[in-house]
Amino acid sequence: MEFVLNMIRGFFMALADSVPGVSGGTIAFILGFYDEFIGSLYVMTHGDLALKKKGFKFLANLGVGWVIGMGSSVNVLASLFTTQIYQLTSLFLGLSIFSLPLIMKEEREALQKVSKIPYMLIGIVLVYVIALASPSGGQGINVSIESLSPLLAVYIFVSAMIAICAMVLPGISGSTMLLIFGLYVPIIDAIKEFLHMNLAYFPVLCIFGFGVLAGIIGIIRLVKNALDNHRSAMVYFIVGLMVGSLYAIVQGPTTLKMPQPALSFATFSWVWFFAGGVLLAGLTALKNFTEHKLHPQLNQEEEQD
Repeated sequence: MEFVLNMIRGFFMALADSVPGVSGGTIAFILGFYDEFIGSLYVMTHGDLALKKKGFKFLANLGVGWVIGMGSSVNVLASLFTTQIYQLTSLFLGLSIFSLPLIMKEEREALQKVSKIPYMLIGIVLVYVIALASPSGGQGINVSIESLSPLLAVYIFVSAMIAICAMVLPGISGSTMLLIFGLYVPIIDAIKEFLHMNLAYFPVLCIFGFGVLAGIIGIIRLVKNALDNHRSAMVYFIVGLMVGSLYAIVQGPTTLKMPQPALSFATFSWVWFFAGGVLLAGLTALKNFTEHKLHPQLNQEEEQD
């Protein structure tokens, strides 16, 4: 039962990680296992052998669902980006905006310290500046082996480090960071091509993967300490990142291989926007179900063992 539950959690984390707007960390937070997720990552490099085994088991279960979810979503997203870009962008906005009150409700105690509001402003400005400074210039980046240069390899590596740091935070998504850096669509396309056995994209995915590992090793201890010792400031900073990411999402269509105008009121879709809210409501219902139905069963199984 625990394996199935964690696999479902990993599946939904992957769906969130694959789209700009909501991070896998946000989903972990909404579903109530964020602290366990961060703790498991932390003990993989800082815990004793027993804790490492426990953490690895939890992360492996999540990983199975994550791989299934990512593989499923990438194939769908890659095709929709060419035909339904404004509908998808509206969906991403909905996911991001409707997740804000969920985070604020869960962290209402931390948000009572209004003296930490400047950290929210820092988060907003940081994302906005990164979006403006993005070197993509609205042009899609070719990441195939034929176009891979040392400078591009370093850029992808660093972008992956930053993206994974965003993914583990319950705030701005790693996909949003990739969108800002002009790498979101190229990486999605690269994964899709690799899944279809096009090995021309394998080197860039390796570089991206090493960047992800480096980011996890470098950020987890910092995130854990910040949440443990400076939670109020961290929560305000996360909210700021989420608010700032709205600008990056609106500009998303400009990062396509065939750049399109940014999302406007004329191209905005209310239906897809509210669909994002419905999805988050469904995840909240799943959290309530696991807390009231599955967790008592898991506790009984542990007592029997």
